[in-house]
Amino acid sequence: MAQLDLVGVTKSFGDAKVIKGVDLRVAHGEFCVFVGPSGCGKSTLLRMIAGLEECSSGRIRIDDVDVTDQQPAERGIAMVFQSYALYPHMTVAENMGFGLKIAKVPRAKIDAKVAEAARTLQIEHLLARRPKDLSGGQRQRVAIGRAIVRQPRMFLFDEPLSNLDAALRVEMRVELARIKSQLDTTVVYVTHDQVEAMTLADKIVVMREGTIEQVGRPLDLYARPANQFVAGFIGSPKMNFLPVQASSAGPDMLDVRLADGGMARVACTARVNPQTPLTLGIRPEHLSIAPAGQGGIAGEVVVAERLGGETYFHVRVSGQVLIARIHTDSALGVGDRVGLTFDPAAAHLFQADGLRLSEPSQVHQEHATS
Repeated sequence: MAQLDLVGVTKSFGDAKVIKGVDLRVAHGEFCVFVGPSGCGKSTLLRMIAGLEECSSGRIRIDDVDVTDQQPAERGIAMVFQSYALYPHMTVAENMGFGLKIAKVPRAKIDAKVAEAARTLQIEHLLARRPKDLSGGQRQRVAIGRAIVRQPRMFLFDEPLSNLDAALRVEMRVELARIKSQLDTTVVYVTHDQVEAMTLADKIVVMREGTIEQVGRPLDLYARPANQFVAGFIGSPKMNFLPVQASSAGPDMLDVRLADGGMARVACTARVNPQTPLTLGIRPEHLSIAPAGQGGIAGEVVVAERLGGETYFHVRVSGQVLIARIHTDSALGVGDRVGLTFDPAAAHLFQADGLRLSEPSQVHQEHATS
């Protein structure tokens, strides 16, 4: 296992600065996931850790050794790419052991390491096959196995599941979650899929436009997003947002006024001046739905997605559509007037600059030391 430290890391391509000063620590044995929209710089940052891209400034340290100027082969890491990159003329066993063969590792040791990795990945029965005889999920297991046999200090994964169909992605996500405890090494994993991030990560790094927005454990980011961007990115379906105005405040509550004049109450200890524009954030699973006239925020059902175990009601409120995820049967349908209610403690308020209101002194997380 290895500890990774990024200190003031930047990357520019000409005049375009794509990584804008990243400070981050990934602890020994931690499974750290970089997540963010396309173009946020997460893959570029991963390639810099691997040594495939040079730093424009800043330092990269692995176990307190400065590797910023080291070649990839000198860093003690293994990388799994989005593409499988398997040799078509080789068997699975030959593909997995090829790196060790090039390094002139004895044949018996190669065979033992390949067999051990195959057991971990549950692909022992595939060792004699060639890539053309494998499914996409099996090929990705082989690519992971090729990295495992090297027993690196650190694994780097660059969107390894993005080429798989939906069913295979779920299957491989479960497999990665199963084997991550067996890898006994540090992992840095890049994805744009926040479900993968929530499923796999010990620590999530949310990125946007070359900077880190927030770092934390999955459920911490879910429960206490630093800002509106993180709140909208973590969670599926994403958090609902409504523009509101501060109205009256109590010692630990704030009443807010919706655009249509309706009122809602949110748990809040911050001091807010009346008429201050804010954004109210509520997750779909925290909304309850009832027929009109039974209280709550008034709205109209525009779509009802009945999925068996749960229903997603899309409700138009104040000119915007909110999603409520309901686990009980309901006869409500399109066109029905409803009321949406929520626990005041489950809602979030965001300022005009996007920062979360309830913890204004903590919105910039300690990603340099976490």
